[in-house]
Amino acid sequence: MQMNETTSRVLRAVGVTEEQIATCAPLAGGTFNAVTRVALTDGSDWVVKIPPPAVAGTLMSYERNLLVNEIEFYGRAGASTAVIPHVLHSELAPRFTQFPESSASPAPPASPASPASPASPASPTGPYVIMSACPGRPWNEIAPGAMSDAEERRLRNELGRIVARLHSVTGPAGFGYPGQALGPLSPTWRQAFTAMTDAVLTDADAYRARLPRSTAGIRALFAAASPVLDDVTRPALVHFDLWQGNLLVDGEPGARTIGGIIDGERMFWGDPVADFVSLALFADMEDDADFLAGYAQGAGRPVVFDASVRLRLALYRCYLYLIMLVETVPRRVPREHLDWAWTEVAPQLVSALEDVDSALRATG
Repeated sequence: MQMNETTSRVLRAVGVTEEQIATCAPLAGGTFNAVTRVALTDGSDWVVKIPPPAVAGTLMSYERNLLVNEIEFYGRAGASTAVIPHVLHSELAPRFTQFPESSASPAPPASPASPASPASPASPTGPYVIMSACPGRPWNEIAPGAMSDAEERRLRNELGRIVARLHSVTGPAGFGYPGQALGPLSPTWRQAFTAMTDAVLTDADAYRARLPRSTAGIRALFAAASPVLDDVTRPALVHFDLWQGNLLVDGEPGARTIGGIIDGERMFWGDPVADFVSLALFADMEDDADFLAGYAQGAGRPVVFDASVRLRLALYRCYLYLIMLVETVPRRVPREHLDWAWTEVAPQLVSALEDVDSALRATG
């Protein structure tokens, strides 16, 4: 069995002995946490997730205490759909690591919907979450051509219905990251999203990340477009990482279904439109008729891509592409990934920024 000592300590902390472990194997696909799938002799199937140490110079500002976000997502989303993992055991860090440049607030208490509890400073394990394993495998691992067009369209429709149900979940009286890495929840979406974009641009300067435009110019563009964010008045549950690697597909060819939605650590309370970015990564959500039809069924009304929605969607594209470019520095990614980010992600950021520019000129 492939199990490191940290995972062993976590399992011992919840009363699992070595004799109770049938199989144990690391899961690939993620770039942030250490994730291990553990099958127990009683038939239980678990996923153990352990975040990396919060060390200055290795994290982006919003990544502090991501585990709080993830536990919040599963606790809140689980009531809306059956494809969400159940949190079985968890422990959270006692407070945020205070970096010299950070003004992060202490971590909030665990959500009532979650069984998490703050870790004591003397905890032998550190923060972790153990959740039920969902059936299936990541959608992106299905070989090209192995799924018929009809089945893919049916799955996109099913996914649309599921995401609409997720977006029906309303959060507390505030917007932003539940883990409060950027400060307490904000009373308006404009304030929350401004804090989020300010943080990623500050990270870009601190890490000297390569961007296709200056951070000052991008910041000014965001400020000019920010009034449109006041159109969002309800803090909806937003996963913000719904690319195919986080969507599990289960079943035999021709009868596949969505088996799970995982990795909710980047969730926030905000504009549901923001989820359309990763759902149509590097593409146009307006072209995904099957997803949008399912979403309309789940929401009880269609998505109307008016001027406000299109401008907000362009802003969220900018935010995600900025994260994808800036995170290459603290994660010390290999050269080939840096080259990919610059050739594939940077042009997408330029396009999104141009869309914001165009929208502002049209309304100016």
